[in-house]
Amino acid sequence: MYTHTDYKTKKALKEAFKAGEQITVYQPGPFGPDVKDGSGCVEGPHYPKPHTWYAAVVVKDGVIVKIKG
Repeated sequence: MYTHTDYKTKKALKEAFKAGEQITVYQPGPFGPDVKDGSGCVEGPHYPKPHTWYAAVVVKDGVIVKIKG
């Protein structure tokens, strides 16, 4: 799963979350595109760049409400 903003690092994702940004997510391919509620893992940066970070998150109404790791 990806965030709509292409965060280059997990630190940048966490900083945006702490700053109160509303971070939306989507799932490319046959499993998406909309992610409504639940737990999952976001990754970045976006394809085709190699993924260098992953974060476990909780999503409600398509928006990250908690970053677990």
